[in-house]
Amino acid sequence: MRRNLEATIERFPIAGVFTISRGSKTEAEVVTCTIRAGGLIGRGECVPYRRYGETIEGVLEDVRSVSEAIFEGADRAGLQRILKPGAARNAVDCALWDLEAKQAGQSVSALLGITPRPLTTAFTLSLGEPEAMAAEAAKNGHRPLLKVKLGTADDEARMRAVRLAAPQSAIIIDANEGWTEDNLERHLQIAEDLRIALIEQPLPAGRDEALARVHRVVPVCADESVHATEDLEALRGRYDAVNIKLDKTGGLTEGLRMKAEAKRLGFQVMVGCMVGTSLAMAPAVLLAQEVEYADLDGPLLLARDRQPGLRYEGSTVFPPAADLWG
Repeated sequence: MRRNLEATIERFPIAGVFTISRGSKTEAEVVTCTIRAGGLIGRGECVPYRRYGETIEGVLEDVRSVSEAIFEGADRAGLQRILKPGAARNAVDCALWDLEAKQAGQSVSALLGITPRPLTTAFTLSLGEPEAMAAEAAKNGHRPLLKVKLGTADDEARMRAVRLAAPQSAIIIDANEGWTEDNLERHLQIAEDLRIALIEQPLPAGRDEALARVHRVVPVCADESVHATEDLEALRGRYDAVNIKLDKTGGLTEGLRMKAEAKRLGFQVMVGCMVGTSLAMAPAVLLAQEVEYADLDGPLLLARDRQPGLRYEGSTVFPPAADLWG
């Protein structure tokens, strides 16, 4: 059956400003892939990330570059050979999953042989001055899991302010490659004192050798240092956990393979996201079943999500309904 691929750029406003150590943004720019076949439609969404050399225009072009191959019948396995890991492949891969499920008259979860359950997602606090971050932490202190963006010259003050403001929440610290070998041990000790649950990517990717030598109690999670399954082996001894994002792996197909291998190697697993809509989160909710941490709060950070979207109740995210994806 012939299949037609379309790709478009969409923009969704963020509620306020989302800031990390690399900069701020006020909207989520996404590429949406739609594949049509025999009256059925499969959709996928990706969020290009400049840290990995991606632009919205370049990813759109990459998605459209496989139109002919998809028209001629390329499947998910073939897609892995045509496109490299990254945002473009993610959008196409997830659209193929969605279409495949509709053609089979089943859900993606049924195709995977799983019964998905609701998950507790982290809620992200944007980087700001300690007082502002404390105010946001206090406002969200009822949430069971907070993720705190750091990566400044004064992260100690920010960590202490957030912990004081949200004493009951479990906290993930995301340094976004912003720490150094000189301050690493000091920050690790502060994290231990403040009962931090997890530290994400403290050192720059490719310059994280010190993690193999330093004593720590709080586990450390790789994000920028890990993209695909082949990266995992080299991380042993440096990291205790890995953050699997579909926009890094290039889709659910590779994400599932990476999750299985990460667990085999003894890593804890976080399933994370970029700031995107419910369409991007939906396949990640299935991937995040039976992992230690889910960080799938993208739609909670938006002023406007897709409709229909995922169902969120506080920090609980529910599996996707068929009218959204899968």
